[in-house]
Amino acid sequence: MKPNKITFLTLILMVFFGIQTWSQDTRTFKVFQFPANKIPTIDGNAEDWKMVPESYTVGMDQLWEDSGKHAKADSKNLDVSVKVAWVKGLNRLYFLYEAYDNYWDFSLPGLHNDTFEVIVDADQSGGPFIDRFHPNAALTNTMDAYFSYHGVHAQNYHIFTPAEGKDWTLVWGSQPWIKELPYANTATNYNFKPGESGKMTLEFWITPFDYAGNDPSRAVQSILEENKNIGLCWAIIDYDDVNNEKNNGFWNLSKEHTMYGNASYSLPFKLMPLEEKFKKSIDAKWTFDVVDMKRKMVAFIDHSEGEINSWKWDFGDGTSSSEQNPIHEYKEAGKYIVVLIIEGPKGKSRMSKIWDVAVK
Repeated sequence: MKPNKITFLTLILMVFFGIQTWSQDTRTFKVFQFPANKIPTIDGNAEDWKMVPESYTVGMDQLWEDSGKHAKADSKNLDVSVKVAWVKGLNRLYFLYEAYDNYWDFSLPGLHNDTFEVIVDADQSGGPFIDRFHPNAALTNTMDAYFSYHGVHAQNYHIFTPAEGKDWTLVWGSQPWIKELPYANTATNYNFKPGESGKMTLEFWITPFDYAGNDPSRAVQSILEENKNIGLCWAIIDYDDVNNEKNNGFWNLSKEHTMYGNASYSLPFKLMPLEEKFKKSIDAKWTFDVVDMKRKMVAFIDHSEGEINSWKWDFGDGTSSSEQNPIHEYKEAGKYIVVLIIEGPKGKSRMSKIWDVAVK
């Protein structure tokens, strides 16, 4: 009996640790940075995305059909690739969604529609964010929870692929305003009818929010910064029969089915720096902050890029500094032309700002 007990215990431990290994998803993904002068036009044309390396593509090989209908993806049935991008200085996430489906299902006015479901948790706050998962059981599935909690700290977009005779997406929560300009934009390109096969290109951008309630005036946009990780996940819901209310696949990027309502099951996507080929060898950049208007004191912050050996600041009042991040106290009120010149092994660069720096 003793060997049997050991064998049984070993089996239990193997199953337990197998489940644990499956649930501990260590994958990370990348978000491409578009140069500011090459922001993609939202027109349903993938031409602007040709500069994005293939290493940024998330394909069907990264998804699993978590309802058990399919052991693996079949490109003859469904084939999808997704690229995500951002632009430094804009709190937007850009998406390119390219798909082939052997049966596009989009003729009905409701939820029964091929769907790209996207979950965004840009500050990685994690945790449940829909009413049915509310931590207070008394509020579960109530309209109070829907308005105060659902989609507030993370957002769920049911993007209809394609949307014909309906809005382009369901924002699952009480904040439908986030799917409209100036917070989002979309365009689709396809040439097929419901029930037919074919290829579709979907382009869109959305604005992630740390807080997005029913009242837009109280919203807090997420700040996207270089090298920051954001929480992101998606699933492809594939319908293959307009007369069958059940889908034919829930292809999930997360290893947890309930990622649609729990941001802890999203995955880290890193906001990447510019690819080297888009960078200048040396580039002067700077900002400033008036730290004490009464004393006319201004802090200058260097954001230059490249290998730099020296900094020369001209504050516009006859004084200068060779510090990288100087603090300067002006003697007179006025508007000033401030110039930064940097030098390094690959040359030099200048950036001047005309009358931005003003004190009284």
